[in-house]
Amino acid sequence: MSLQYAMLPDRIKAVVIDSVILISAMYAVSELFALFSEVPNTLRMVVFVVIFILYDPLFTSLNGATIGHTYSNISVQQDNEIGKRISFPIALLRFILKSTLGWLSLLTVTSNEKRKALHDIVANSVVIENKK
Repeated sequence: MSLQYAMLPDRIKAVVIDSVILISAMYAVSELFALFSEVPNTLRMVVFVVIFILYDPLFTSLNGATIGHTYSNISVQQDNEIGKRISFPIALLRFILKSTLGWLSLLTVTSNEKRKALHDIVANSVVIENKK
């Protein structure tokens, strides 16, 4: 039973699924706000930012995977301790870097043995294939 690091197509599939989920969640919140006569724009912005910023780090730290990761049969784990999830602060840092660097970070996956993106290198995480 050897460890398999996630392939780039699986990681891209997870990102696309998570993007659809985030857009859907923001749309649902927007529709919910529409039910009320006056919702301050500041509250709307705060809620959208919280949804965007917390989705990935919360799921990654609590579950080891976002919904997109789970559907793609991959998970995020500590590089030095396979089987252990990364902490919330590390997941948040990883997400911020992933969001800031965008596709540039993801494209570095093919440049190393463990298929680590730049945000994985900084967070000391790896993305592995889960057994089906």
